[in-house]
Amino acid sequence: MGSFILRSFLLNHFRHKKLYSALSWRLSNTLDASFCVECLDEVLKKYGKPEIFNNDQGTQFTSMEFIQKLLDANIRISMDGRGRVFDNIFIERLWRTVKYSNIYVHEYPTMRDAHDGLRIYFNGYNTERLHQSLYYQTPWEVYYGIKFCQPSQGNSLSLP
Repeated sequence: MGSFILRSFLLNHFRHKKLYSALSWRLSNTLDASFCVECLDEVLKKYGKPEIFNNDQGTQFTSMEFIQKLLDANIRISMDGRGRVFDNIFIERLWRTVKYSNIYVHEYPTMRDAHDGLRIYFNGYNTERLHQSLYYQTPWEVYYGIKFCQPSQGNSLSLP
């Protein structure tokens, strides 16, 4: 894919558990903050507000539009140090996993193709992919206490 794509992920970290799930995500080829705000709006509507919102200091997350949305919802803001990738290691590890197990494998020719492929990937990440740190359960199995679906084709998340 020739264009530069920014991504926005909102992860849920369940208190006192090593459990993360991708709650919302967007793709964009602009530096505008609106796609991050859309992601945040979706999460607040579906899952309610967190006590603390942690993010890096990317321009989308430091924009007044994004910051104001958090302040209006009375959510405490925590920002990682500039250039300190290990402050937000969980999102960095997720992004690495997404790139190597999906994006680089498929080399999506268009944004639409990337969006469709990632939609399938994240659904599988939350509901099919077994996580070693969760005793080989999915994030949503642990969070909701129910099995969403059986893994298909050996739990592979790659598109055919």
